[in-house]
Amino acid sequence: MKAKYLNPFTDFGFKKIFGEEASKPLLLDFLNALLPQSNKIVDLTFKNNEQLGQTDFDRKAIYDIYCENEKGEKFIVELQKAKQNYFKERTVYYSTFPIREQAEKGEWNYNLKAVYCIGILDFTFDDYETEPEKSEVVHTVKLKNQNGRTFYDKLTFIYLEMPNFKQTENQLKTRLDKWLYFIKHLEDFQTIPSIFSDEVFTQAFEKAELAKLGQDDLFNYEMNLKVYRDYKSTIDTAFDEGKLEMIRAFKNAGASIDTIIQATGLTKEEVENL
Repeated sequence: MKAKYLNPFTDFGFKKIFGEEASKPLLLDFLNALLPQSNKIVDLTFKNNEQLGQTDFDRKAIYDIYCENEKGEKFIVELQKAKQNYFKERTVYYSTFPIREQAEKGEWNYNLKAVYCIGILDFTFDDYETEPEKSEVVHTVKLKNQNGRTFYDKLTFIYLEMPNFKQTENQLKTRLDKWLYFIKHLEDFQTIPSIFSDEVFTQAFEKAELAKLGQDDLFNYEMNLKVYRDYKSTIDTAFDEGKLEMIRAFKNAGASIDTIIQATGLTKEEVENL
């Protein structure tokens, strides 16, 4: 069945829904659903999403979306389609640009505005595989001391592991639940589910409708979608081949089937058939 709406995991789709000036109410609503009520955002301003280093030798950072609220707090919103080496390091590196750009010439007391780095991930973190957090969708990370107390509360990393979001339509309770359901299933919708009846989501579906795109935008989206699918296919193939090699190594080492199942997450039948 032909898709009616954009795939939000493509660069084009993500920026069309959340990264344009006309999309500001959607981004505002999404961020307010994600952040605590005490951090409610009233207004947003889009900023230049390309940040240059302070010297010619510094690398630059290009964000998917970079914006600022009415209090001067900075928000980086990134879409990450597949696992990438040093992904966490990259998000930490990106956070340094909105911190450094706050420096003032002359006398300055170093009073910084808060910085939020938000990653929407189409994969899960490997290091949570054996931890209680492995099935969680939202991971909020702050700078803490050895006793688990927040040392600095103006730098926050929020990662959304979309594969872990498994709620069905009748299980959605919060505004964030609705946004995650919208993002994860948008490309599969042929009609608008009844839970998305308010004005913000009506606007989101209008922005995402393929029939409303001009010819140039539609061409750019289709090319972007092909790149996304090819990229995902390449990553998935490499991942499957790597897992197959790992299973073979386990078997050659004489590991039990239970050990292989625990290490790979496969079923007993899948392990026996490899």
